[in-house]
Amino acid sequence: MQQMGLRNNGLIKKEQIRVKGKFAMGTMALLATALIRRWMGTLHYRCHYEDPTVDPVHANYRGAKIFIFWHENILFPLHIRGRSCTSMLLSRHWDADILDRVAGMMGFGTVRGSSFNGGTVALRELTLHAKHSNLAITPDGPRGPRRQLAPGCIYLAGTLGIPIVAMGCGYDRPWRMKTWDQFAIPRPGSRARAIVSRAIAIPPNLDRKGVEWHRQGLERLLSKLSEDAEAWARSGAHVVGEQPLRREPSRDASRNILLEPRKAVELDDELSRLQCNAA
Repeated sequence: MQQMGLRNNGLIKKEQIRVKGKFAMGTMALLATALIRRWMGTLHYRCHYEDPTVDPVHANYRGAKIFIFWHENILFPLHIRGRSCTSMLLSRHWDADILDRVAGMMGFGTVRGSSFNGGTVALRELTLHAKHSNLAITPDGPRGPRRQLAPGCIYLAGTLGIPIVAMGCGYDRPWRMKTWDQFAIPRPGSRARAIVSRAIAIPPNLDRKGVEWHRQGLERLLSKLSEDAEAWARSGAHVVGEQPLRREPSRDASRNILLEPRKAVELDDELSRLQCNAA
């Protein structure tokens, strides 16, 4: 009886720790969400689109997209495009547990996994989400190296027949954390800029050489867009065709995702347009 009592007490203590851990994590997520909204809400946002219809909030948005951006800039889309029928791929690592809850509170669906841990499960979940949702992927995450694109988004786009949209984000002289990605924390009230590519078609059934060509090309493209967005934010210059960017949900994204998508461009065409095709 005494042994049973001891065992029961041990179970109760473990359960109490688990509940307290969940409660603490939920509280931290609530505080983090409030802080992100308040902090990011002070920034001055502008965006340049070659094709504005790739934005889920646009009235003529059609068909699901895979949005890619560097891991260091995740706060930008997290704040600006919540509740736009988008699911974000997050690591299964413990340090993404709070981000998972924050993303949900900000209006994103989430899929947990990576090429390091839970990749097969994540691929299955992403495939299911893609039937009714956009996908958001940080192709250099969750472990880096910084700004080196992993091929997972290429396999996914080719397999599902969903085009990729590259989002270059930049802030005016942000603070940088001492992490593998040099995570960017914008200064309150500073400029935030985004430059967004056209929808890029990825051919199905690529061989290894084809995957690597697209991987290198998308890496150059996303790096170019990010560097240009950073330079634009630092300069404060006016760019022809720029648009104000507001935090707003998409009322029609869930319906428009199911419609026939507009024709996507080839990667080589987008690289040539931006003149970032050099090796």
